[in-house]
Amino acid sequence: MTSRPDEAQRLRDLARLRRVRDRMDREFDQPLDVEALARGVHMSAGHLSRAFRQAYGESPYGYLMTRRIERAMALLRRGDLSVTEVCFTVGCSSLGTFSTRFTELVGMPPSAYRREAERATAGLPSCVAKQVTRPVRNREARPPGHD
Repeated sequence: MTSRPDEAQRLRDLARLRRVRDRMDREFDQPLDVEALARGVHMSAGHLSRAFRQAYGESPYGYLMTRRIERAMALLRRGDLSVTEVCFTVGCSSLGTFSTRFTELVGMPPSAYRREAERATAGLPSCVAKQVTRPVRNREARPPGHD
């Protein structure tokens, strides 16, 4: 049985986690780390990481990188920036880490994605192209033949 003070604390923690997630959504292109995010909501970095994973199913870093990759996908579809420019525009400081994470989430390197996206989204409105090309995390992907 949960006591009222424990429930109230849980709700306060969830509100702080939403603020962290909202900050990552807004400031994805800024240098953010778990320590800075935790300081902003008066939590320890360890507690923030554990609570965030429990609430959202992934680490704060994983969530932030997914937001960055989603934005990178949109910039690559636009086609007017190089992969390196896109990497730094979305807040990544390492082209290698960016390319590795992009490939993990999207299933192909950024340069191949740009070529493929040009063909796949030709003629689609940008709002539809964004939904169709949204990255699918491994745990969300359905096994082949299970549609």
